[in-house]
Amino acid sequence: MGSTGTVLRELRGAQKSAKGVSLYSRYVNRPAGRMLAAGAYRADMTPNQVTLTSALFTYGALAAVALVEPSWTLGVLVWAALAVGFAFDSADGQLARLTGRGGPDGEWLDHVVDCGKLLLVHTAVLISFYRFGELPSQAWLLLPLGFQLAAVVTFCAGLLREQLGKAAASARGPSWAVPASASNVSRVRAVALLPADYGVFCLVFLLLGAPGAFRAGYAVLAVVHTLFLVAFLAKWFRELKVLRTG
Repeated sequence: MGSTGTVLRELRGAQKSAKGVSLYSRYVNRPAGRMLAAGAYRADMTPNQVTLTSALFTYGALAAVALVEPSWTLGVLVWAALAVGFAFDSADGQLARLTGRGGPDGEWLDHVVDCGKLLLVHTAVLISFYRFGELPSQAWLLLPLGFQLAAVVTFCAGLLREQLGKAAASARGPSWAVPASASNVSRVRAVALLPADYGVFCLVFLLLGAPGAFRAGYAVLAVVHTLFLVAFLAKWFRELKVLRTG
């Protein structure tokens, strides 16, 4: 087993492409995940164990949102746990590529944890609103449901676009070029994707100590994610239509 520095260099060499990645993921989450992956490698952890560690941090933080009265302290702790969980979510794939110990089971587990995260984060906010929030109107209880819908549909539609694209390419042979869903790695694109990044979304929990500010920030992010969903759906539909007619 090599030194930590050697492992980090190998992890950088095994890093996924930066295409379609926001600045937060590129310069914060992936480097943090690389450090965690190096530590996991030296601890002889498997990628699936890293995935479950990610789930432990993330789901624990979301349980706290639902069960504990909002405060500034809770906000900091929740944000920190969600950020660490997100970094471990990056680390499992990096460790799998480094060790060659990844497989369909690991990819499946990773997606199951991610799907559960998207469902639970907005459910936790809904429960917190209902239990602790002095809401201006009961209509605010609909906001987490709408945000959850946008997040889950984006996640599932993106996975389907990827899988259908691979299936079409396989059916047409290796020479068939599947339209890339993210072909621009420019800094402008990386900045534009920031509002849709899960790591940026987690920052809103730092406002838990100020319920009005938290609701406002959460509402703005809900609108932004809904607009991104509309743009992504239109883009993915056009790409899949090309596969059908090409």
